[in-house]
Amino acid sequence: MSEVPGRRLRLGKRRRENAPAGSKKRRDLWVTAEEDALLVARAEREGVTVPRLLIAAAVSENVETPLERRAMVAELFAIHTLLARVSNNVNQLARHANAGDEFPVEAAATLAYVRRLAFRISDTVEGIRL
Repeated sequence: MSEVPGRRLRLGKRRRENAPAGSKKRRDLWVTAEEDALLVARAEREGVTVPRLLIAAAVSENVETPLERRAMVAELFAIHTLLARVSNNVNQLARHANAGDEFPVEAAATLAYVRRLAFRISDTVEGIRL
């Protein structure tokens, strides 16, 4: 925005710059009264208009869709279940190793699986956009 003598720069703009002529499309959206109240409240908190809030949410790369969020939660629950099972195996291997001098042959494969599971956890957590 260029400065005009005698005008102050508005930092909390609620409206975006005009788009070039002919490049705009109109979209109509029907919402319930409850949805409208939620949209208005959120837009006021963010200091933007409701249309600007909807556009920002739709084109933002940092926001997951509800389907993406559900898939991530399902993946985390699956990992949790696997981790519980693997930890039982590791405890059994440790008990066996502590009972004698011999380290179980199955331990190497179990520990390799634990490493893969740890990487899977890291990848899933990194996929969560804040």
